Amino acid sequence: MNLRRITAMAALLGLCLAAGARGYDVKSPDGKTVFSLSLDASGRPVYAVRTGGTTVVGPSVTGFAAEPGAAPAYTSLKKTGGLKKVRTEWRPLWGKRSVVPDRYNARTFRLDGDSPATIEVRVYDEGVAFRASRQARGTFYETTDFAFAGDYTAWYYNGERHNIGPEKLSDADGERLPLMTVQVNDGLYLAVHEAALSPDGWPMRLSSEKGSKTLSIIPEPIETQGTYTSAWRVIMCSDTPGGLVDSHLLELLNPEPEGDFGWVKPGVALWDWRIDGAVWDGYHYGMNYDSWTRMIDFAAEQGFSHLVLDANWYGPEFAKDSDPTKGDKARDVQRIIRYGRDKGVGVWLYLNDVAGTNYPIEETLAQYEQWGASGVKYGFMNGTPQEKNRKTQNITALCAKHHLMVDYHDYPVHPFGQMRTWPNAVTREYCKAQLDGRQIFYPKTFVTSVFVNMVAGPVDMNNGFMELHQGRTTRKDNNQEVPSTATAEIARTLITWSGATVIPDIPEYYRKYPRLLEFLSAEKQPWKESITLDGRIGEYIVMMRQNADGDFLVAAATDEDARTLDIPLSFLPKGSWAAAVNTDAEDTDYRTNRETCASYDTVVTSAAVLSVRLAPGGGACILLRPQR
Repeated sequence: MNLRRITAMAALLGLCLAAGARGYDVKSPDGKTVFSLSLDASGRPVYAVRTGGTTVVGPSVTGFAAEPGAAPAYTSLKKTGGLKKVRTEWRPLWGKRSVVPDRYNARTFRLDGDSPATIEVRVYDEGVAFRASRQARGTFYETTDFAFAGDYTAWYYNGERHNIGPEKLSDADGERLPLMTVQVNDGLYLAVHEAALSPDGWPMRLSSEKGSKTLSIIPEPIETQGTYTSAWRVIMCSDTPGGLVDSHLLELLNPEPEGDFGWVKPGVALWDWRIDGAVWDGYHYGMNYDSWTRMIDFAAEQGFSHLVLDANWYGPEFAKDSDPTKGDKARDVQRIIRYGRDKGVGVWLYLNDVAGTNYPIEETLAQYEQWGASGVKYGFMNGTPQEKNRKTQNITALCAKHHLMVDYHDYPVHPFGQMRTWPNAVTREYCKAQLDGRQIFYPKTFVTSVFVNMVAGPVDMNNGFMELHQGRTTRKDNNQEVPSTATAEIARTLITWSGATVIPDIPEYYRKYPRLLEFLSAEKQPWKESITLDGRIGEYIVMMRQNADGDFLVAAATDEDARTLDIPLSFLPKGSWAAAVNTDAEDTDYRTNRETCASYDTVVTSAAVLSVRLAPGGGACILLRPQR
C-alpha cells in the first residue's frame, strides 16, 4: 500500500477532523445519501459517502498535487454560497424513458493554500458526484481515491473480454477499468464512473494493490494555462443492481445540447457485415448493392430505421490510399442511400480511423451528409486515451454539424453521459460484440455486462443473430456458433440499451421466427419507460421497456443455468392487455438445441404474474398490447 493511502487510513478512522477544522455534509433530496467533506490533519481534502445509514466510501483523498502520487495540501476548507436545491426534469430526445427527474442538492467549497481550488458537489437520490477545479499554469495531477469501507465484491469493464469479477476488492491488483459495479450487500449496490469528461481530459483508469480496499485514479499529467475542471467523479447508489442500470445520473451531469437534434432517429438497424456469405434458397448474400436492396426492403417492411454498411466499401479499410469518398463501391453506396431514402430507411457508413486520419475528416463527413447518409460507424481509433478522447469528441461534434449519428467501435473511449449533450452519439462498442468472441462470450457474459458496461451508457453488442443451428455457418467473418437460443437472441436486443440496435442476420432467418420478429419489430424508439424488473449480476436479468406506440415489451435472459422466473405485471396501466408470450421450449439448450421455441397468447391485467421458463443460455420475450 503506498504512503498516501497509509497516511489517509491511519489519520482518519471514520471522519476524524484536524483540530479546529470543520467538515460539511451535503444530503440527497430524500435524505438517504450523505456526502461529507473535510480537511484531515495534513490539510488534505477528504470525503466520505453514507447511504441508508451505512458508510460505504471514506475517508478518501481528492484534489490536485504537483507530482503523481503526492498528497494535496490546503490550509482551509470553506463553503461558498448557499445550498442549491434543484427539482426539475429532463426530457431527452431519446433514452431509457421520456421524462427523467433531475433532483439534487449541490454545494461548492473553496480550498485555500498555495494553489487554491474548488470542489463542487452534487448529491442525488441515486448517488453522489464531485469535481475539482484549479486555476494554474504548468503541469499538475489529480489525486482521487475511492477507499471503500468494506471488502465488497466488484465487477469491472474489461475491454473486449469477459468482465473482471466477481472479485473481492482486496483481490484487485493492478489496473482496473471503469465502469466498476460494487455489491455492498444484497440490498445495496454502487457503481463508480465519471461524467462530463472534457475534450482534453484523460479517460479515468483505476489502480489498486492486493490486500487494499482502495482504488485510486491513475494520475495523468494535466497541462493548462488557465482553469482546469476535472470530470465528475460519480458514485451511484441503489438498492438493486437494476437500479444502477435504469439510472440516467451520468447523462444528467452533462450539459444540455446546443442546437436542434430532431433529425436523430433511434431504432433497430440491419447490418451487412455478418450477412456476407449467408446462403438461403440458392441466394448468396454479400456486401454488395443487390444484397443491400434486399436488406432495405426488409427494413422498410418491418419498420426498422437503418442499414449499417461496414468496412471495405471504399477499399481495404487499413490501406492509406483507400479514399473514404471515392474508393471502390462509392457509387453503389450513393445509389443505396437514395434507395433507402425512398423506402424511409437510413444508411450508415463505416469509416476507419486510417481514412479518418489520412483524409480531411470534415470534408469526408460533409460528403456523407451531401449523399444523405444517416450515420457513421467509426472503427479502430488509434492514440493515447487522451488523444482518442479528443478525437472522439471532435468527430462527434462534426457528425452533429453534418446531421450524422455516430457509433464508435474497437476499444472506444468509455461513455460518460455524452448523449445528453450530443444526442447523435447513439451507441458504442463498450463491450465485446458477441459475434466476435466465442472464446470469451458466454451467456454469463451477457448477464454480467448489462449490469456493468451498460450502466455507463448505450452499448452496441450486435445481438439478434438467428442462424443458430449446431455447427459453423457459411459467413465469411467469424463463422463460429453463437452461445445463445433463438428466444434469448431477440430478448437480448431489447435488454441492451442502444440508440442503434444493430442486428446482424439476413431477413430469412428472422422470418423463420414470426412471433419473435413481431417482438423485434415492436422495439420502436424512443422508449417511453424502461425498468429492470429483476436480476442478479452474472445470473439473469428481466427488462421492461414501453415503446413509442405505448406497448410494453418484457425480455428476460439467463446465464448457463436454466431457471423459472415469476414476472409481476404491476407496471401495466389499468385495463386488459393481450400478452404474446415467447419462451424456450422444453428441449431448448444453448449447448445442444438452440432453435426450438414455445409460445402462447393470453389476456392479463396489472394484477397478473407470468411465469416463464428459461433454458440454459435462454430467454423469454413478452409483448403486451391493449386488449381490443
